[in-house]
Amino acid sequence: MKPDAPKTLREILEQAAKSSDFRQFSPFAENDRIRISYYSSLVDAEKVNRYLIAEIQQHDDDIRRLADIQNRIPFDEAQITEDTSEVESKLVKGYVILQIVSEEPAFLIVNINQTEQGHRQSNETENEFSVVGPKIGFVENIHVNVHLLRQQIAVTRLVIEEVSVGSLSNTKVMIAYLDGVTNPQHIETMKQRLGRIDFEVVFDTSILDQIISDHTNSPFPLFLSTERVDRVAYAITSGQVAVFADGSPYVFTGPSTFLDFFVSPEDYYLPWIIGSFFRIVRILSVIFSIFVTPVYVAVLTYHFEVIPENILEPLIMSRTHVPLPPVLEALFLEVTIELLREAGARLPTKIGQTLGIVGGIVIGQATVEAALASSILLIIVALSALASFTTPIFKMANTIRLLRFPLILLAGLWGGLGIVAGLFLLLGHLLRLKSLGTPYLLPLFPLRTGNFGDSFVRRSYRYITNRNIYLRPLDSKRYTPSEDQEDIEHE
Repeated sequence: MKPDAPKTLREILEQAAKSSDFRQFSPFAENDRIRISYYSSLVDAEKVNRYLIAEIQQHDDDIRRLADIQNRIPFDEAQITEDTSEVESKLVKGYVILQIVSEEPAFLIVNINQTEQGHRQSNETENEFSVVGPKIGFVENIHVNVHLLRQQIAVTRLVIEEVSVGSLSNTKVMIAYLDGVTNPQHIETMKQRLGRIDFEVVFDTSILDQIISDHTNSPFPLFLSTERVDRVAYAITSGQVAVFADGSPYVFTGPSTFLDFFVSPEDYYLPWIIGSFFRIVRILSVIFSIFVTPVYVAVLTYHFEVIPENILEPLIMSRTHVPLPPVLEALFLEVTIELLREAGARLPTKIGQTLGIVGGIVIGQATVEAALASSILLIIVALSALASFTTPIFKMANTIRLLRFPLILLAGLWGGLGIVAGLFLLLGHLLRLKSLGTPYLLPLFPLRTGNFGDSFVRRSYRYITNRNIYLRPLDSKRYTPSEDQEDIEHE
């Protein structure tokens, strides 16, 4: 991203005033000869009130210049400057800007940053864990979450707008976007949908994203919900809109596409070849998870002729004493896996882990010995469940597991034809879906070849310098690669 041209203080403050967490006021009711400006989500409000405002009000008659304030306030980092670019950079890092009308264009900048806010002893993400990269997640306090976001995106162009949702709860909801990058149509659409919500109590952002979804009857999540600060920061800088809700540690972003749910932050922290490999493995795992059990049911019910001869004998031996037809056998094991997963998720961590491991082994072994299911199908169902867990987003993983059941029933009814019919119904449904008015299957449909550099694979950072075209950003250029790096690679 190219550096912005120098701005006047008025332009900087007007830009900052677009955010609901920006404060600008005078410590005196009768006049405004002294003005104080800061972001409430970044500064320590107690220090501002106790040591800054109180000191100014107490010595009002003795304050004529900025140097008088600088000498009286008990802060080490306080300096007088006329450099507006420095004012802009310090403002988004938790500094307070003080002006005396008679002494303009000089300003006093004071560091009252809330450095510890949002950081706790155990603040790692619980459901979106990554080995490489930052592990800081959002918490239930919306002001802390905005503080964490502003630490990642330290520019005044990051706009935070506040709305109130819930006729009984009056839950504080904030919309975050990058001014000059995010398409205004996405911003207005999000505001309108949130403004039309008539709901009593909003407990979590997951309620909001269901209410404002373009298709509320779809099992697919249309907004990407995450607890990771870095994922939200990347989405906002890409041109998406993020929504925070007080009391929720999750933030959802939109418009989102189908492929967004299979992207892990680790893809960007690892070398692009390794990151692309894992992304392809993730997508292939999802396809395997959805179709492997239905294909097994279809083959054993209608299409014996496609089974290779060297596999036919062990397959027959494994099903010799199984009384159930393949479709009921598959449904029994799939439901058993779901019961183990659900029970493990609801129990305390240590008990849940033990139940998942011991229960899976004991029940699986007992099921095979009791001839209720074949050992081959047990392996297939276990691999299918394992493959579904590779999906980084929990909501999409749930959808993937759900899709197996109707496909198993269709395979049991009509074999391969039923699977093909189910696939066409699934594709037809996906083609109809939209997220905040944007087609869900982009860049596949409508085809946008310019976005393939960061879709199924992630190319080198030298080649993905532009933002996604389908988001229609006002500024399409993300950054300009270094010419020195290109010369080094060519050597």
